[in-house]
Amino acid sequence: MQHECKITVLETKCFPELQEKYLADPKSGPCPFFKPGDTFLLKRTPKKDDFYHLMDGKFCGEAWDAVSRYVYTALQGGSIMKGWTNDDRMMIACCNDGTRPVIFKIERIDIAENDEEWEWLAKQNFKNSIEDAYTG
Repeated sequence: MQHECKITVLETKCFPELQEKYLADPKSGPCPFFKPGDTFLLKRTPKKDDFYHLMDGKFCGEAWDAVSRYVYTALQGGSIMKGWTNDDRMMIACCNDGTRPVIFKIERIDIAENDEEWEWLAKQNFKNSIEDAYTG
């Protein structure tokens, strides 16, 4: 089974009152790197390894630091955040910039390579309910 990881920018936030109070440039504004709806598809093959190359400069280093552990888990076929989200193959995370955070959806994409893997995937239930929820 192969695995890919899709990152989607859900939202960008901006807190001008915090920027005004704490930043060297108090009018920094929202993140200039990402826009809602941006998507990134990461693959890991013997010839291409997006994870270790930080997507060749297509992703902010600070944001990458915040989401890379979830990306790595997805690319290895792991449960990104078991019992936390309503689907074990998905996580909602954000970058570390407290005055202009970007909210990301990180998804594991399973790619079956033969009939046995397709059958196994069809039998899986990756969904979580409130009864399954891990709440800390």
